[in-house]
Amino acid sequence: MAQGKLLWKPDEDRIRKANITAYTRWLEKNGKSFADYGELWQWSIDSLEEFWQTIWDYNRIRSEGSYHKVLSSRKMPGAKWFEGARLNFAEHVFRERRQGPALIARAEDGELRTASWDEVGRMTASVADSLRGMGVKPGDRVAGYLPNSIEAAVAFLTSASIGAVWSGCSPDFGAPSVVDRFSQIGPKVLFAVEGFRYGGKVHDRKEALDHILEALPSVKSLVVVRKGSSQRRKGEKDWEEVSSGRAKPRFLRSPSSHPLWILYSSGTTGLPKPLVHSTVGILLEHTKILSLHNDLKPGDRFFWFTTTGWMMWNYLLGGLLHGSTCVLYDGSPSYPDLNALWDLVEETGISFMGSSAAFIASCMKAKVEPAQTHSLSKLRGIGSTGSPLSADAYEWVYGKVKEDVWLTSISGGTDLCTPFVGGCPTLPVYSGEIQCRCLGAKVESFDESGRSIIGRTGELVVTEPMPSMPVQMWGDKDGSRYRESYFGMFPGVWRHGDWIEITERGTCVIHGRSDATIKRMGIRIGTSELYRAVESMHEVSDVLAVDLEGLEGRPVMFLFVVPAAGTVFDEGLSSRIKRKISDDLSRRHVPDFVVPVRSVPRTLNGKKMEVPIKRIFEGREVDATLNRGSVADPASIEEYVELAKRYRRDGKL
Repeated sequence: MAQGKLLWKPDEDRIRKANITAYTRWLEKNGKSFADYGELWQWSIDSLEEFWQTIWDYNRIRSEGSYHKVLSSRKMPGAKWFEGARLNFAEHVFRERRQGPALIARAEDGELRTASWDEVGRMTASVADSLRGMGVKPGDRVAGYLPNSIEAAVAFLTSASIGAVWSGCSPDFGAPSVVDRFSQIGPKVLFAVEGFRYGGKVHDRKEALDHILEALPSVKSLVVVRKGSSQRRKGEKDWEEVSSGRAKPRFLRSPSSHPLWILYSSGTTGLPKPLVHSTVGILLEHTKILSLHNDLKPGDRFFWFTTTGWMMWNYLLGGLLHGSTCVLYDGSPSYPDLNALWDLVEETGISFMGSSAAFIASCMKAKVEPAQTHSLSKLRGIGSTGSPLSADAYEWVYGKVKEDVWLTSISGGTDLCTPFVGGCPTLPVYSGEIQCRCLGAKVESFDESGRSIIGRTGELVVTEPMPSMPVQMWGDKDGSRYRESYFGMFPGVWRHGDWIEITERGTCVIHGRSDATIKRMGIRIGTSELYRAVESMHEVSDVLAVDLEGLEGRPVMFLFVVPAAGTVFDEGLSSRIKRKISDDLSRRHVPDFVVPVRSVPRTLNGKKMEVPIKRIFEGREVDATLNRGSVADPASIEEYVELAKRYRRDGKL
């Protein structure tokens, strides 16, 4: 399917009921009117302080103390928001008395659990009281080694309520990967499980947990959820002990820049970067994005397929700020088959379903047709992230899922814990294109000279501060690691590391990672364009492209291909792949080598490890190139190490 085909337009009723419509009407009453979304976005980035003041006022942010200015310093890094105000994230979750479930959790084995708003509030207060008894003070770190569950959500809310700093890892992370993360921040309390279920199998984590505790002397107390053994470790308590009390809710209001949580970059090189987000930054951003761009309302049922180790889990829990019920899923999205998440949507009445481009592509290839097999009457929005969503995937959603659904592809990152390009419920949907740049996010496309361009692909940059930008990297005392990571290419400008095209009509297209670009004969493309062409072939299951300067200084390109089940890789398939690339892209981008492999290495967050594999082929040592703990399947790297050795020895594969 061609990019840019109009697939959906909101009707007048949907526009009238949209949260962003209510917000613009409120602005009109306060003397601000805009002809369309483009004008509204332009005002939001031209009048940055005024815009964020309206977000504060419109959402009735609770605080004590008086802030001096909305934005004390406009520089990046170093912007300071609402200095002088003291506030609490969890207080905003529970500030209204609500009926019905706050959390619905489905486990892979079929167990469905619900927790009402009152119950979640009671557990939060009880666990908070227990943590105070363990000596946890404001600023102490509280960590979770937990699956996506009610207990994990409550543990985070508890940490936020007392001014502690939350940090989480999924139990599918290996012990070394967890230690790489938590050893940098020194948690005082660890919430953990001794096992989890995924893909129809139970995975024991008792030995891994013992290793983690041994490597983290800072942990003074352990809270085990769903204990699987009878023996207790020193300082160990179980969830029922800490969560069954009847304490009254108390919320400590902390300075606006106080850390709320620590997230980690994918960590493909060196230790994962511990990114610290502030209370005010996340509260403002998630209040804005989930209301105005995701259109969440009280009583909605909000779901995103994620683990606790991905920022989308934190984003998902932001739905609680809007009175929405958060639906949690613990397990594989393809067990027992690819209908698992569609079953969840139907059974729990999900209003907005979020997943990944990889999941949608898998459903498309497996010829899943939810419209024929499920009742999706309550589903009004579908979100996709993780990688660019192809035009064909857009067509599949409208043809095989639901004709009248709002499909919103988003792109952002762990770095800001939000999308900066995403959806708007009052705008049309075009195939292969992200609807808009988000309010308050001055996203631009820069050419090699640092000039802003429209209609051409360039570096994705953010040229004005956003509240949810990290306030620091934990332990980065002089800020050098932070500056080098995001501001090294264009001083004072956030460079995200993606290729982006901003179209004349204001939509956006992400073309993959800018540091994994394919450039052939002066023409460059993002890897996503190549993947879109090759992965549409039924003989191909997965693919990874690497473009580098060869041994003799000439460009050389590898295309690593995982054949689909039942497909034999031979010269015929290699020729068809090359012909497909020539036809869909150009002859310039036909690879020099098409190489069959068993798998494509991915990070724990599912991103293809293009850059580390490229560096291995350039001759760099593996351990200097990547953090093995950040690889979903570390064994997948070895195949590429051997291929790189062969290439460097023979000059061919």
